[in-house]
Amino acid sequence: MSLLQQNISLKPYNTFRVAAQSAFFSEVFSETDLKELLGLSVVKQHSLLVLGGGSNLLFTKDFEGLVVKISIPGISSVVVDEDVFVTAGAGVVWNDLVSYCVSHGFAGVENLTLIPGTVGASPIQNIGAYGVELKDVFYRCTAYEVATGNKRVFEFDDCQFGYRDSVFKNELKGQYIITEVSFKLGKHAKINTQYGAIQSELQSRGIDKPTIADVSAVVADIRVSKLPDPSTIGNAGSFFKNPVIEKGLFDQVVSDFPDVVHYPAPNAKIKLAAGWLIEQCGYKGKVVGQTGTWKNQALVLVNHGSATGQEVYSFSDEIIKSVYLKFGVRLEREVNIL
Repeated sequence: MSLLQQNISLKPYNTFRVAAQSAFFSEVFSETDLKELLGLSVVKQHSLLVLGGGSNLLFTKDFEGLVVKISIPGISSVVVDEDVFVTAGAGVVWNDLVSYCVSHGFAGVENLTLIPGTVGASPIQNIGAYGVELKDVFYRCTAYEVATGNKRVFEFDDCQFGYRDSVFKNELKGQYIITEVSFKLGKHAKINTQYGAIQSELQSRGIDKPTIADVSAVVADIRVSKLPDPSTIGNAGSFFKNPVIEKGLFDQVVSDFPDVVHYPAPNAKIKLAAGWLIEQCGYKGKVVGQTGTWKNQALVLVNHGSATGQEVYSFSDEIIKSVYLKFGVRLEREVNIL
């Protein structure tokens, strides 16, 4: 474990690249490191923030507690009949896990290619893209309770997955630190190309019997064409959730806006494309001060250089109000605000 550090800049540790400081900071590389850290008095005396890739948060102020950067490595796999169980350390970059699975022919995560962040954050957010969510491939995860340092294994039902949601964002928020995650994948692919532009892109390439490698490559190209690279312009990917609404409200929206982009959702509800809603309000590519929306995807807020977290937050608030006034639909931020 790295030494406990004080007054550390968090700008290198968040993909929005906004300036903020942490009173205390430590990076852990193993479960042993984490147990040692949880035994220190600083954990009991200060608030705690766990960081993976820093790709799903926005700092609006300095953090007066302890930031723990999880950098636990390692990927392994076990084949049991037709199933493949893949386990990865919480610090593994999510796309490195996807690449590992695709290259080994393990099917299930190919639609989740190029989602930013680390493996440890994936169950917390129940990450998802192109018709697939983390819960579809999740098996179990290991975590340590902050208060006691005790180890616990969370099975699928323990996690209470919802749309971009889990028990780790609700009643257990801040109480556990995930150290590894296991996934149940398949040796034989059940290709999912029905969401977004995957099918049309495959057809344009003359691919009528796609492999998981084909799907992964297409998803990667689509994402690169739409989303900015955090290494060149600060952002946290999709800033808002796609709103899921009741059919009654949807009927009102579609009567006024017949072209509204929508998808079926569980419990007879309808999911709307937040990016489309924002774009209709005139925000695609809009620049306000040092922040704005990405030119190719209105769902993504960006830092054009020296935006503060508060500036980004205020801009997001403006978007939420504008969408509500036009459509009667209230957007919810997907990014964690600190």
